Amino acid sequence: MRKIRRGDEVLVTSGKNKGQTGVVRVNDMETDRVVIEGVNFVTKHIKRGRARQAGLVKVEAPLHVSKVKLVCPACKQATRVGVRADANGKNERYCKKCNATVPRPDEKN
Repeated sequence: MRKIRRGDEVLVTSGKNKGQTGVVRVNDMETDRVVIEGVNFVTKHIKRGRARQAGLVKVEAPLHVSKVKLVCPACKQATRVGVRADANGKNERYCKKCNATVPRPDEKN
């Protein structure tokens, strides 16, 4: 089970973007990297295409999962995430600080 999922709010804990928060847009499980909305912008040189102009474009680059912490929806603090079995025997994520169950990102709405 993945501790950080697409749709989770996370806090960057190290690097040039330390202290910034955002929502995970992409979670690449093979390379253990996440792309966070509004965090870690880099400038790319883009060639002219059929429907786009050439030039410099700012895009969000991926960060390693070890550089982010989940922001608990219950206590609103950046925390480590644990995995435990619920009453039905299915795995669930929980906050290590307040011991509250972290809902799946698709269950929040």
